[in-house]
Amino acid sequence: MNFSELKEQDQAYVLPTYARFDAGIASGKNARCQDFDGKQYIDFTSGIGVNSFGFCNDGWIAAVTEQLHKLQHISNLYYTAPCVQAARLLCEKTGMDKVFFSTSGAETNEGAIKAARKYSFSKYGAGRSNIVTLYNSFHGRTITTLAATGQDVFHQYFFPFTEGFTFAIPNNIEDTLDKLDDSVCAVMLELVQGEGGVMPLEKEYVQKVAAACREKDILLIDDEVQAGVGRTGSLYCFSQYGILPDIVTSAKGLGGGLPFGAILFNKKTAGALGKGDHATTFGGNPVASAGACYVLENMTDAFLQTVIEKGAYIHKKLSAMPHVKNVSGLGLMIGIDLEGVTVPAVLQAGLENGLLLLSAKHRVRMLPPLSITYEEIDEGLAILQKILNQIKAE
Repeated sequence: MNFSELKEQDQAYVLPTYARFDAGIASGKNARCQDFDGKQYIDFTSGIGVNSFGFCNDGWIAAVTEQLHKLQHISNLYYTAPCVQAARLLCEKTGMDKVFFSTSGAETNEGAIKAARKYSFSKYGAGRSNIVTLYNSFHGRTITTLAATGQDVFHQYFFPFTEGFTFAIPNNIEDTLDKLDDSVCAVMLELVQGEGGVMPLEKEYVQKVAAACREKDILLIDDEVQAGVGRTGSLYCFSQYGILPDIVTSAKGLGGGLPFGAILFNKKTAGALGKGDHATTFGGNPVASAGACYVLENMTDAFLQTVIEKGAYIHKKLSAMPHVKNVSGLGLMIGIDLEGVTVPAVLQAGLENGLLLLSAKHRVRMLPPLSITYEEIDEGLAILQKILNQIKAE
């Protein structure tokens, strides 16, 4: 099948909910991939932060393939070794107490919301179910996680949304504390607002919110669907903020390329959900769990240090480029504020010149594989430099 035939069949059979780029990717290795015509690309997207070790990592393939030859799926009514091993690795590496496995970021956030409301109801009874989230946040595309998302653009068409969410201003501690009344059971935040433009929260603000939550017995939910699993230079970003959340949500890079999510609970919240309170058919799937085990086993301190170093290297290079107004983010979660050019124009020029990029609101977003080499970084940045030198100012 050539690319024209692929597009034709996609348009005929696939619901058109994605604004696809005009490219079909056929194969890849680490941060390089090629389309159906053999054109080469440097990938600064890693499938929106999913391919932690890039395309077709040999070790990850071996781990997944070995499990495929043993057991591809069995229900959660039975024990499986990969599921337990992945849970143990997460708890040992994070200091959390228990794990619930799911398949996506939105699903993990749904589960976290349920757990927070159940915890509060069991302890305090009805009337304490509201959750404070932040403006500019993004927590998923289900009806409930859309309701939790603090961006008006997502609050359209699908009424009625789930009740019980209040929005606070990021980094404004007075506004946030004002929202923490007796009706609130949890605060849910992203330490780095990914879809909001790759905007890290201020450390002092986060620590004050965490302290207020402890004082009021309000749960702190840390949404690290995008920022977690080494993306910011630590296994989970909360360690860089000096806090231990009550609940952490994780997905994207955790499976290394397979659908995999996790809700992590500390000792305080580990008993919030009991038998029958929550479930999912594919959570903890043995094959996806095997992939997650490989990812977690290779998130060593030495490897995470390379993520920090590569992020700093890219930040420095980007800051010297034309049209770059500001560079934000942590590790290899990077946002670029441009002036004089439009983000769609840069992304399109990147595609034409062999560089895959993302957007986040009004910014260019980069989520390269954590295993990207300096050669691949330099090649991709050279393409972006060329684009920004040549593109006409708007």
